[in-house]
Parts: sequence; C-alpha cells; structure tokens
Amino acid sequence: MYFESPGKHNTGQVAELALKRAEELGINHIVVASNTGYTANFFVGKGPKLVVVTHHVGFREPGFDEMSPEARESLKQQGAEVLTTTHLFANVERAVTKQFGGLYPGGLISHTLRMFGQGTKVAVEIATMALDAGLIPYGEPVIAVGGTSRGADTALVLIPAHANAIFDTQILEIVCKPRRPKNPN
Repeated sequence: MYFESPGKHNTGQVAELALKRAEELGINHIVVASNTGYTANFFVGKGPKLVVVTHHVGFREPGFDEMSPEARESLKQQGAEVLTTTHLFANVERAVTKQFGGLYPGGLISHTLRMFGQGTKVAVEIATMALDAGLIPYGEPVIAVGGTSRGADTALVLIPAHANAIFDTQILEIVCKPRRPKNPN
C-alpha cells in the first residue's frame, strides 16, 4: 500500500497493515520506532512480541529522554520491550561530521535508505538495533515500522543483520510506505 504523503496521520493504518501481515506470515516480532509511546500504543498487546525503539537520551537536548517514565512503564507492563540506546546511523560519526564536516559510511547508508523515505531508513535501523540488543532472533523475518518525524508511515518485512554485517540485511517486502518520500516543497 502506498500513502499519498508521509507522516503521523498514517499511523493507524500502518498498524493495521503491519499486524495483518504479521499474522498472515506467522511473524512473531514487530519492531516499532516510538519516542513518546504514541506509535507503540497502536501495537502493544495486539499480537506478536513488540520491541519499541526510542530516540537515545539526549537526541533532542542533552540529558533529555523523550519518553516519559510513565509511558515506558506502561509499555513494559503490557509486555513490550523498550530499547533506548545509541542510534545505528547516528553514532560517533555524526559528532565527527558536525565537528569537521564531511560524510561517513553510516551517513551514506542512511541517505541511501532515505531515497525510499525516512520511514524505510528508520525501519532498517531499528531492526538492526533490536537484533544487536538481543531482543529479536537472528535470521528470522520481523516487521519493522518507522516514520517521518512523528508517528508511522512505513512497514517492512525484513531479516535484519547485525550492525557489523549491515549489508546482509534482507528487505523482503514493503508492506506500506509513502508514495513520495518527502512532502513536496
């Protein structure tokens, strides 16, 4: 399915499509990007094991965690795993780029995936992060859900690889994504 535009307004439909496809394929794990719990709440308690990947603490401002302790605890009590850690494509390379300029391998991979949309980049990134954290099984298809800014607009069926073998990631299906990766200016 293709959405006419990216963004949060697609979140409910993304959740329906992702959960339906997980059931059809017998997929046991869904990985969702959710910084506040908004997107995660569309998935929690509705089927497969849920892994919620947040922004790292300090993403918006130093020392600040975008997910409230109450939202985090609520998700955990409903069976979700919540992962808050350094982002795969925004690690120390981003600091080097900010300080000295240039573009490095993680940034190149990130920009290449964004050709399909921000949600595609996020979905690949969070699935790898969840795999590296041991929260999803190696070598099995999962559904990964990402978005553009807030909410969700993309769902992929993929077999993620560990970060040290990122090019072994297999994107098996695009369940849904925006037709245009960016809103036209």
